[in-house]
Amino acid sequence: MSKPYNILLYYCYSPIADPETFREEHHLLCLELNMLGRIIVSNEGLNGTVSGSKENCEKYMQALKSDPRFAKIDFKVDESDIHAFTKLHVRTKTEIVHSGMLHIDPNASTGVHLSPKEFKDMKDREDVVVLDVRSDYEHSVGRFKNAVTLDIENFREFPEKVEELKEKYKDKKILTYCTGGIKCEKASAFLLEKGFENVYQLHGGIIKYGMEAGGEDFEGKCYVFDNRIAVDVNHVNPTVVSECHICSTKSDRMVNCANPSCNLHVPICEKCGWEMDGACSTECKEHPEKRPYDGTGYYQKATNGYNPLKGFNRRKNTDVQL
Repeated sequence: MSKPYNILLYYCYSPIADPETFREEHHLLCLELNMLGRIIVSNEGLNGTVSGSKENCEKYMQALKSDPRFAKIDFKVDESDIHAFTKLHVRTKTEIVHSGMLHIDPNASTGVHLSPKEFKDMKDREDVVVLDVRSDYEHSVGRFKNAVTLDIENFREFPEKVEELKEKYKDKKILTYCTGGIKCEKASAFLLEKGFENVYQLHGGIIKYGMEAGGEDFEGKCYVFDNRIAVDVNHVNPTVVSECHICSTKSDRMVNCANPSCNLHVPICEKCGWEMDGACSTECKEHPEKRPYDGTGYYQKATNGYNPLKGFNRRKNTDVQL
């Protein structure tokens, strides 16, 4: 049965001459369409994860694609019973994904894009290395079978790992992947810059692979940046790879530690969740600021006083043209 809401995941590397003006206009468009989520605008392009009614998501996608700068956007569309967000944030930043690789322009050089089917056909070859460019908390809950993972807390640490990768895999075909494809654009370009000759990337990332190739051989769940936290993508041979932080039993139930000063994001099984009252350790369980645990391990920031128009320089009506 069809669900009433859509969740859109997208990015586009395309120059925006005046990011702040675009941000304001785009923010007003989202308000008009009752879109919620997180959108980053920069000189290099646009990156967003938003949710809205199916009708309004269609209008939103049409509005973006009607702009020549974003005509090539590849939207990953999922269904939902409700909004996946409770707020709207449209912000300007230096990069649309924080990498520190400011000199890299994916429109000038990047790895060869592979469709989910092409990726599936190549990933198990002997001359291929499948490289996960995501952070450790992401690949801890799910990753491709036999993938090389990196011990990094955030993507900006990726360049530090490249020399180590070069020593082991320089002569291999490198197939990079991430959640929706955006990190691979710069990661694959950086690998090429550092001397790797055969570099590829999974177009549309894990999400698109799940939609178009059934998610085969993706073990565990895919971490996502909305209220769902982690989603199933493998409809062929699913398995659980992550372990409960407390008891080490198999569990892909991601929670935030109930102690806000810790806020560790780890798998904790339901039994341990209740026994530890949502905390990741005895110390956190006894912390005086520990948040009440409701069984989910997700703590939504308070929306009291939330004003989606806060920070606007102009107060004027706008149509859906960007």
